[in-house]
Amino acid sequence: MADITRRFGWRHLRSAPTAHIRHHKRGRLAHDGQGLSFWYRSLSAALSEVPVDDRELAMAFHARTADFQDVTVQATVTYRISDPAEAANRLDFSVDPDTGSWRGAPLEQIATLLTETAQQHTLDVLARTPLAAALVDGVASVRERVATGLAAEPRLPATGIDVVAVRVVAIRPEAEVERALRTPAREQIQQEADRATYERRAVAVERERAIAENELASQIELARREEQLVDQRGTNARREAEEKAAADGVRTEAEAARKVRLARAEAEAARETGGARAEAQAAWLRVHGEVDPATLHALAATRLAENLPRIESLTLSPDVLTGLLAKLGRPEGGAAA
Repeated sequence: MADITRRFGWRHLRSAPTAHIRHHKRGRLAHDGQGLSFWYRSLSAALSEVPVDDRELAMAFHARTADFQDVTVQATVTYRISDPAEAANRLDFSVDPDTGSWRGAPLEQIATLLTETAQQHTLDVLARTPLAAALVDGVASVRERVATGLAAEPRLPATGIDVVAVRVVAIRPEAEVERALRTPAREQIQQEADRATYERRAVAVERERAIAENELASQIELARREEQLVDQRGTNARREAEEKAAADGVRTEAEAARKVRLARAEAEAARETGGARAEAQAAWLRVHGEVDPATLHALAATRLAENLPRIESLTLSPDVLTGLLAKLGRPEGGAAA
């Protein structure tokens, strides 16, 4: 939209670079071009503003396929006004000289023209295409047919409109039909997932079986080795007992032999000692037999004195001394002496 300002009964218009301005004054063309800026009087001016930039027109409409299924087509058409003068002659692009706003709705007219033309060609294509084919290849075929149909539409060049590009975004069936169409694929995907799950479980079971077999084999090997260990321990115990018994026998025999030798030595020593004692006793008796009784009495007294406690002093009366001497067999005179 152009910018319009007021100054002392005059109006000043300043347009954008993408807007083509046509100014008629008293039926004659005074200004014609893009990005213009000029003064004018509102009572004698007729203004038109035609946008010349590329514009996107989004459209959505319903169609029916060859198997009588309703689909929704979403498309976008890019267009531009290549001949502003022709467009201004065919459509109402006039603007209010005081506000600069369009008096009509020219862009809506262009949108209606493009939408109806595209819809006509789309319906012609989809009416001969089954739903499955339309969903698979319909986007390309519809885009090609709409582009060809818009390029061949005579009203567009006559109005100064060029179609730059056509894009078909999607062709979608009704929600129930779409869910029904998705069901086989979903079931197949689910079957693939189930098969993968079963295969994974089978692999897991096989691995668990292998692990169990390995564990069982390990337990069997461990039991076999334990049996060998028990046998070896028994053999070692038997050998140890036999060796110990043999050692005890050898030790017992050695101890018995030692005791026998010791007993024999002790007996021999006892015989020799007894013989020596007997000879000494015989000699002693023989010596005592040859000695007179008085000497023996003296020796007995001496031995008795040796075995008696120590006597510091002894007082004997004459009667006692006389009796003692008499027992010893000595005369009193001898005792006095």
